[in-house]
Amino acid sequence: MDWYIVGLIAAVLTTFGFVPQILKMRKTKSVNDVSLPMLYQYALGVFLWALYGMHLGDYIIIGANIVSFITLVATIALYYHYGKKPEK
Repeated sequence: MDWYIVGLIAAVLTTFGFVPQILKMRKTKSVNDVSLPMLYQYALGVFLWALYGMHLGDYIIIGANIVSFITLVATIALYYHYGKKPEK
């Protein structure tokens, strides 16, 4: 089995794992079912994975986790954008 291909497929699947959530947030303009602590935890995790990938010099780990981190930053930004607005 070519483990490079397995790693590449795993990287693509996890890298874009939050895209469906982003699309749903934009479509519904709601973040009611999204956990902000989970987003922060996941963002910290992929950031640390990227650092680990840099330590190993593994470009698949680095690239996948940097793109994941950017996707999560976009998700967090949407969370704050569509979050509950204070009532006047």
